[in-house]
Amino acid sequence: MPITRRSLLVLATAVGLAGGSHFAYAADVLNVGSYPNNPPFEYKTANGGFEGFEVDIVNEAAKRAGMTTNIADYGFQALFAATSSKRIDVAISSITITPERLKSQSFTQPYYDSDMGVATKESSSVKTLADLKGTVVGVLSGSTGEKWVNDNKAAQGFADVKGYNSQQDMFLDLGAGRIDAVVSDIPGMQYLFVKTKGFAIKDRIKTGEQYGLMMTKDSPLVAKINDAITAMKKDGTLEKIHEKWFGGKAPAGSSTVTELPIPKA
Repeated sequence: MPITRRSLLVLATAVGLAGGSHFAYAADVLNVGSYPNNPPFEYKTANGGFEGFEVDIVNEAAKRAGMTTNIADYGFQALFAATSSKRIDVAISSITITPERLKSQSFTQPYYDSDMGVATKESSSVKTLADLKGTVVGVLSGSTGEKWVNDNKAAQGFADVKGYNSQQDMFLDLGAGRIDAVVSDIPGMQYLFVKTKGFAIKDRIKTGEQYGLMMTKDSPLVAKINDAITAMKKDGTLEKIHEKWFGGKAPAGSSTVTELPIPKA
């Protein structure tokens, strides 16, 4: 059959409709990036899926916003480039909201308050932060722990700072004596130490850190997902998720149960 101008117009219309249908479908999917080894916040299961505190939060928030989630694993540092380039809409990995990050990223309201801690082998003579003078300290590359250690390296007298792309590699080196201590978020280390014996948190560093969902800068989805988090706080869903993963209710007045504004740069 000869291809006429009318046939081409009909074909173009069909393709356009198909394309429109594809993009409408894609708009209903929230693309999420997650560091795959950060329990209890997020971790990859044996069947390739994701579970964890923040996985439950982003799945529930997306559901309330009329969306489904597609979660892919990324290295921690790669999450920032992925949101900036719009490869993903949201990043989860116990990401602290900071003024520096707000210059290039957007965040939902916070939903978890966290401090950092100093961890060593149980047998280590290190008892407090002050004992780290002259030692080699391990940090997760790109984390606020890395920033704090580097900012305080001179004042605290750390001999060296070593960055890692995974918590597993960091604690393997700690166990092998290649570093003397680790500075990282307390909740993740507490969860790790339930199964991985021989380590202990020796001191707490008060930071006032709060975690939120990190999203592409000024994304139109920020308000939509943030409204879902507000609703989850109001009806007690977020506290139930906290209880599921941390074994108890969130502290009164914490960001897990208190409605807060969207952070601004």
